[in-house]
Amino acid sequence: MSTIDLTHSWSMMGGTARLWVVVPADADTSGGSFAALVEDRGAHLERRWSRFIAESDLTSLTEASGHSVEVDDDTVTLLQAMRDGWRETDHDFDPTLLPAVVAEGYGRSVIDASRSTQLPESARSRGDLDAMRIAGTTVTLPRGTALDAGGIGKGLAADLIAADLIAAGAAGCLVEVGGDIRVRGNAPDGVAWRIAVDDPFVPGTERQQVRLRDGGIATSSQRKRRWTTNSGDERHHLIDPLTQRSVISSIQTVTVIASTAARAEVLTKPGFLRPPRDYLDWIPTRGAAALLIDADGAEYTTTNWSDYA
Repeated sequence: MSTIDLTHSWSMMGGTARLWVVVPADADTSGGSFAALVEDRGAHLERRWSRFIAESDLTSLTEASGHSVEVDDDTVTLLQAMRDGWRETDHDFDPTLLPAVVAEGYGRSVIDASRSTQLPESARSRGDLDAMRIAGTTVTLPRGTALDAGGIGKGLAADLIAADLIAAGAAGCLVEVGGDIRVRGNAPDGVAWRIAVDDPFVPGTERQQVRLRDGGIATSSQRKRRWTTNSGDERHHLIDPLTQRSVISSIQTVTVIASTAARAEVLTKPGFLRPPRDYLDWIPTRGAAALLIDADGAEYTTTNWSDYA
């Protein structure tokens, strides 16, 4: 086995993507072919899911005003994952809050400020995903529902790309998309992938390190993507579904380890909304583990977090 470290970063899903691949010694593949696969699949998902692209599937669904839209297979996978996460978290994870996100001031891409989100007048937050209809690749959203791929889009992109890499001959891989990580297959040391959890107060500094054989890990933070409104108020991109404003919580970051990166992303959101003890008791019942870091820098973990030390 050998490891190919492709540290080149591609712009993807509102952030960057990086890749590490473990390949058999006799594999008829190269780092270049794996890099091309990541770039091509990532560009495809960006075109389909970005709220900053007028022709994307999600934009088309938002603008359809209740009419049916033909979408890509990957978009169907995303929509199903959104609905599953919405149900599992009792709507704490809510991908229909895009109008509130824009109203709070996050209407332009952080990668390219010339790209902005355009919403129809009918768009309203807190849509009913149980009313979404999916028949093959034909999707109908209730009028007024506006979807944002957001974090779950990054996590699912990592999951899909990792699956592609294994299918293309990788013996193992670590795919990071916008900070969300999916690992599959053989790790470089033959045991488990080593993944750093960053310190939210000192960028670039490692707070902890976890070991993961297969699965996903995601961190949501209220310390990133912050801005000041014209009235001088500070806002961030994590929205409370009840108030439809930026979440107010002492919890600064929530890190979750789960079966996939998409599920890890979904399961971070209740960590900002529920009492910490309730949340930490709930997460293991979902087959996941979590780490919370509060405003004083204190750490709180689920009982199973140490399983990944």
